[in-house]
Order: sequence, then structure tokens, then C-alpha cells
Amino acid sequence: MSDLSVFEQHESEVRGYIRAFPTVFARAVGSRLTAEDGTEYLDFFAGAGTLNYGHNNPAFKPAILRHLEADGVVHGLDMATSAKRDFIEAFQGRILGPRGLEYRMQFTGPTGANAVEAAIKAARIATGRHTVIAFTHGYHGLSLGALAATANRDYRRWAGGPLDGVVFAPFEGYHGADVDTVAMLTRMLDDPSSGVDEPAAIIVETIQGEGGVNVASADWLRSVRALASQHGIPFIVDDIQAGCGRTGEFFSFEFAGITPDIVVLSKSLSGYGLPMSLVLLAPELDVWEPGGHTGTFRGNNLAFVGATAAIETYWADDAFGAETRRKGEILGEGLHAIAAEHPGQLAARGRGMFWGLAGLSDAGLAKRLSREAFSRGLVIETAGARDEVLKFLPAPTMPEAELRAGLEIVKAAVAAQLAPAVGAAR
Repeated sequence: MSDLSVFEQHESEVRGYIRAFPTVFARAVGSRLTAEDGTEYLDFFAGAGTLNYGHNNPAFKPAILRHLEADGVVHGLDMATSAKRDFIEAFQGRILGPRGLEYRMQFTGPTGANAVEAAIKAARIATGRHTVIAFTHGYHGLSLGALAATANRDYRRWAGGPLDGVVFAPFEGYHGADVDTVAMLTRMLDDPSSGVDEPAAIIVETIQGEGGVNVASADWLRSVRALASQHGIPFIVDDIQAGCGRTGEFFSFEFAGITPDIVVLSKSLSGYGLPMSLVLLAPELDVWEPGGHTGTFRGNNLAFVGATAAIETYWADDAFGAETRRKGEILGEGLHAIAAEHPGQLAARGRGMFWGLAGLSDAGLAKRLSREAFSRGLVIETAGARDEVLKFLPAPTMPEAELRAGLEIVKAAVAAQLAPAVGAAR
């Protein structure tokens, strides 16, 4: 392992991933990370979903370097720049237009949390209402407004003050497969004495990443969308981690045939791992006045360049989406096979290239598997209310051979931590 003493001596105790992956990384290409000591790792983490196109993608690097070498604008606030215009035209022409989506684009500060804040503020301003409906196990960021809509108690306890304005409803499957959680929410909204004020917004992730890779079905999403429309409630999809192609479609909600009123994007949007966030607003919800929501770094032009290159490279047709779906099937089949060898101990769930392997009876198993996998050359994180899920976020650009090699490492890590159950399927 590399020397971590400088981080231990001088960096805040708030650091997290350095503890899970205790080495000093020096180089990254595609889906491989190399540490200072020369150790190479396969990357099933992808910057927590920020690197859907891999590290230092050679399709994007030349455009970014050309922009720098030409003294192109890097910091632009919300001024008009050629790089920003190119992105808007590419996003409209390749992403929104072909899908029949009519949104106004709001560029916010660089984090997903800032975009969530803007989305919630816009919904509240447009409706004149305050209450937001979020869901159990949801995660929307750690700034105060976004944190209020984040369910995890471990995150909420660091707020330093009250978190209000959000009511949590049960996500699909929260009370078991046979309980219709949309019917429960409908009852609450229809009952004037339920204690739930008329909402300003409903915000949901189609796949709850930090919450444990909980996957919403198309029927459930359609039902929530219909409920929001019935009550005149702006419907927000937080597509920060599940969007930008991770599920095999650019937006993770496309498979359900729904159109949100607001969509929040960040993480892989820039293509290159550069900070960038975007709020897509239905025109009637674009209620802002100039300067109503600002941010010093809302005009990251290098991110615009990378994002435009990503769109032009991968979204001219459905080839990339189809390949992502194919690799997602390989990933899902591999994880189901691993789980089948340990019935009652593991369960696999996911969609596209976004999967989880849950420890059913041992909440500490996922963390042990992450450590074991790291010792064998694989970077992979955990998720869930108790970190009970091993979360798979390999880049959709990862070659199939590397994807299968990573699955073999996971299989070996599981074998090292769990003895195969007697009579398990082979």
C-alpha cells in the first residue's frame, strides 16, 4: 500500500472513500486504476457513477485539450460562450428533441445536490406550496434542502439543525411485494386529515443507489406519475446516478414511458468526470427571475466541452444503449449465479449497468466483500441503510472481458467470505 500518512495527518476526518480504498491512486485509463506502487485495479465504482464513459476517455480528451490550447473560456458564470452553445445544441438535438421532450435547461452549481436544491426551489416557487414528498431509502444530497429529502439517519444527523418541509412515503416494495405503496400515498393525499399538506413536489429516484439499489418498476413509476398529475404536483426525477446512459437509455425513466416535470442530472453528464449539473424544467415551471439561483461555477466550460463530446460520440444512435443493455444482462446473470450458490444469504437486483448484491442475513457482509475484492484488485463500494449491499457501477464502456474478470473477483471474494450452502444450485 502507498503511504497515506499525509492524508491522515492533515485531511479532515470527514474523508470516506480513502478508508474503503486505502491506497494512493496515480493513474486511470478506461476502467483501470493504477496506484503509486504500481498495483492495478479494475474499477466497478466509476466515481460513484460519475464515469459512465470510463477514465480519461480518448474520445473526449482531444476536444478538452484543444479548448485549453486555444485559450477557450474555462470559467464563464452564466455568460454566453461557444462551448455552452455547442452543448445546448447537442443536448437539444441528440437527447431532448428525438425523445419529444420540451424542457428549459438550468445550469446550476457543479454538484448534484445543488441541482436538487434548485429543482425543489423551482417547484415551491411555481406552486406556492412548501411540502415535498420523498421516499424511504432515498438519497438526494447533503446540503440542507437536499438532505431534508434524504432518508438515511446517518446522513441526517450531521445537519446541525432541523430538517423540515419533507414527508417520506414508502418506496416500492418497502412494506413487501404485496403492498401497493402508491395506493398508500394516494390515500394520504386524498385525506384532508392525513397530516400531509398539499405538496409542492414529489421527488424520486428510479433506482435508489445509496439506498441499496432498490429498483422501481415501470408500473410503479407510471402510477406515481399519474398521481402527481392528478393532484397537480410537479414530479421530479433525480437522475443524477441512474441517468446519462447507465440503464441503457439516456434517461433512466424512459423505459416506463413517463415524462417528469423536472429532471435533475449531474455526475456523468460532463463525460470526463468534470463538475457539471443541469436541471431540466417544463417551460411552465421555469419561474425564475434573473439571478434567482446562482453559483460561481455554474459555467464550467471544460465540462461543456466534455459533455458535448460524450453526446456526439455515444448518442447519435442506440448502439451504445444497446451495448449497455447487453452488458447489463451479463452483469445481472453473473450476480444471480453468485447469489444462487448462497441461497438465503445473497440476493441480486438491478437494471442496466446498475446492480446490487445484498447480504440478506448479515449486514456486515457487503463491507467485508468490498475489502476482500479490493485486496484482489477490484474497487467496489457498498450502499444501503446499513451498508448491506455491494453496489456495482462499472462503466458501460468497460470491455466485456474486464467485466467478466471483475465478476470472477467478486465470486472469489464471496467464496472467501461465505462457505457454499449445502445443496446450493450449481
